[in-house]
Amino acid sequence: IIGFTKSVAKELGSRNIRCNAIAPGFVETDMTSYLKEGEAADKYKAGIPLGKFASPEDIANACLFLASDLSSYITGQTLSVCGGLNI
Repeated sequence: IIGFTKSVAKELGSRNIRCNAIAPGFVETDMTSYLKEGEAADKYKAGIPLGKFASPEDIANACLFLASDLSSYITGQTLSVCGGLNI
């Protein structure tokens, strides 16, 4: 996805088309509900500097930012929305 994002950004930039990707960390969804409490959750959250999983709204806000004019000079990038997990 990262390579594809960069290729599309390079190809379409001259047409003022931007392409970016979002790389989410753990997100509180039905898929991760088994991790919400207990030892497993504590283990995963301990590795996240912000100490919690993302909410779906956190990911949506990143999407809104990249789709808005606030990011008009950003293209070919992968935005990591992971609470610092990838540091």
